[in-house]
Amino acid sequence: LANTMTDRYRSNIKMSAPITKALIYGGKTGWIGGKVAVMLKEQGAEVVLAEARCENRADVAKELDEVKPSHVFMAAGITGRPNIDWCEDHKPDTIRTNVIGTLNLADLTNERNIHCTVYATGCIFKYDDAHALGSGIGFTEEDTPNFDESFYSQTKGYMEPMLKCYPNCMILRVRMPISDDLIHRNFITKIVKYERVVNIPNSMTVLYEMLPASLAMAKKGLTGVYNFCNPGVISHNQCLDLYKKYIDPTYTYKNFTIEEQSKVLKAGRSNNELDSTKLMRDMPEDIKINDILTAVELCMQRMQKNLTEEFGPLPDSLPKEFRKN
Repeated sequence: LANTMTDRYRSNIKMSAPITKALIYGGKTGWIGGKVAVMLKEQGAEVVLAEARCENRADVAKELDEVKPSHVFMAAGITGRPNIDWCEDHKPDTIRTNVIGTLNLADLTNERNIHCTVYATGCIFKYDDAHALGSGIGFTEEDTPNFDESFYSQTKGYMEPMLKCYPNCMILRVRMPISDDLIHRNFITKIVKYERVVNIPNSMTVLYEMLPASLAMAKKGLTGVYNFCNPGVISHNQCLDLYKKYIDPTYTYKNFTIEEQSKVLKAGRSNNELDSTKLMRDMPEDIKINDILTAVELCMQRMQKNLTEEFGPLPDSLPKEFRKN
């Protein structure tokens, strides 16, 4: 315990600092990186969108030395298009960014004593006997990944124990990220388009609440692994019922089992609950994080307002791809 307290004290003293100049990898074309860039600019930080590809170590080193950022945000990663099944047939490409690139950035920022926030994944666990579905017992930051049924999750599972070795890195386990628009990366946008969905409670990340939290955590100098999800779990059906309530009352969906789902997917999908105790304990005091059910309902209310402003009265104005009837 003494060592843990000393490490935390040391890392906070060393890394705690205002974000004056942020260098963002995955900021030019990435979804989360782009959102982080907008938020940091609104907060008055100087924002530089990285030019170097993170797998090219010499280029990243040169960029870090030229930009001299106070903080680095790593939001580059390959998730595949249209989904992680892509990674099964593109393994070297996946390793190049998700493993080599991320380690390059962790190592080079550590050499320069720069705080590095890594937007990682919590899709490295699956419910098991010790963390049973519906038990309310979530995986903690200390638990060893137990899900490797997709190559994407395999690469992320390899990465986390190595990233933990870098005292300058804050590793955020994002899961099934949700936003208040219809962008294709939004978890709710994805499942709305599916013919059938499984119905399993999961930990999820509502970006409207959690991305500002990540910036506050970086300023605070937090390091190590965090389960980066709103507290609690929400099921696919609960998400879609809220979509029906606020966006499209005519929307219908059908369920199928995990066994049925596995027949139409190349790779398995992670389902889990992540424990939010550490995250909520260390969260800066001025940041409010709602439980996942509240957070998703508020998200759907914002989506209703945003889509009405963009397209007109719902649901008739929704793009055709979202209308099943």
